[in-house]
Amino acid sequence: MPGLTLPETRLVDHIAPQPIRDHVLDWAGVNSGTDNLAGLAAMAGRLADAFSVLPGEVSLLDPAPVAMVDGQGHMVDRAHGRHLHVSVRPDAARRILLTGHMDTVFAADHPFQHCTWLDEGTLRGPGTADMKGGIALMLAALQAFERMGAGSPPALGYDVLINSDEETGSLASARALRELAEGKCAALTYEPALPGGDLAKDRPGSGNFTAVIRGRSAHAGRNPEDGRNALVAAGDLALRLYRARRAGLAINPAKIDGGGPNNLVPDLAVLRFNMRPADDHAMAAARALIARAIDDVARDHDVAVALHGDFGRPPKRGDGGTGALATLVSAAARDLGLAMGWRDTGGVCDGNNIAACGVPVIDTMGACGGNIHTDEEFLLVDSLRERAQLSALVLSQLDRGEAVL
Repeated sequence: MPGLTLPETRLVDHIAPQPIRDHVLDWAGVNSGTDNLAGLAAMAGRLADAFSVLPGEVSLLDPAPVAMVDGQGHMVDRAHGRHLHVSVRPDAARRILLTGHMDTVFAADHPFQHCTWLDEGTLRGPGTADMKGGIALMLAALQAFERMGAGSPPALGYDVLINSDEETGSLASARALRELAEGKCAALTYEPALPGGDLAKDRPGSGNFTAVIRGRSAHAGRNPEDGRNALVAAGDLALRLYRARRAGLAINPAKIDGGGPNNLVPDLAVLRFNMRPADDHAMAAARALIARAIDDVARDHDVAVALHGDFGRPPKRGDGGTGALATLVSAAARDLGLAMGWRDTGGVCDGNNIAACGVPVIDTMGACGGNIHTDEEFLLVDSLRERAQLSALVLSQLDRGEAVL
């Protein structure tokens, strides 16, 4: 590889593809849907064993308490799995954060549970790209980085956090993310690469909300005028929100719980919706829109509306230190002969939360693949070694202080 020094060539050449593949196949065979606590415990145990090869302390962090609204409009506790934390050289002058998530969107009873080879380079399976492949290549890169400094340990320290709840917004790990991001000079997150291997630049924010609408029950035939139909009010609220979507503000009413017998005016409905503002201005506008729509629906339908939720992921901008870090990563990719662009995406991830802490972050350091969040999810297996080599090279350059972030 003409762009690499001799030590860098040795660093990346020693990354073997088979151990990374073996980890992916093993881990993808464990269902770790966000609500599958037994599966998450099994996954956390395997990850703790795997990451114990690093010269640091491995621990499992308890999730923060999280309350959610159930289908009856009641606040209930939502249980989550523990998060993996690895701390290496905690007293180092310069430290970075590496993050990933062990949970997937596939529940324990989902039919998509096993891996199949579509061809010799393409593995279809749950979580293979998002992001068990990313976790496996992260580990391989860290092993290579530590092996490079076997004679004298690297100066760069780091924390690894692999949470159990990223797919539902990281509410049970948000505090840990903030605490571990504090004081870091950079962060790398192992979400799958964008199509073509590109890095994500700007990301919108994301807010998940639940509106609990309470009306008044009445007989649908004898005295319907005495009722206040909560289901109709919820539908009206969903339409008002949906019709307000525009460039820079995506709005998705996702689910309405409620209703009952045909001869009864329903007095309860629960509307769940998601909003994705492109920037802080759009996020403020979204808050005003929600408040106005709720006030109008409550008045027009004579119902009570209680709102729960917030913008758990702020918008992320790819400028400043993140831009400098992207330049370093892109240059390392060129040295490895990898084509790599940098562009905006509509998705969100823990990179949003890390950027909000003022830490430069590249959050698509993971594997290449596609069809994530569907039962056609696939991993391009050759990308595992390539992207592990990229991470190892970036780590070595950060260790040498080649980028001032």
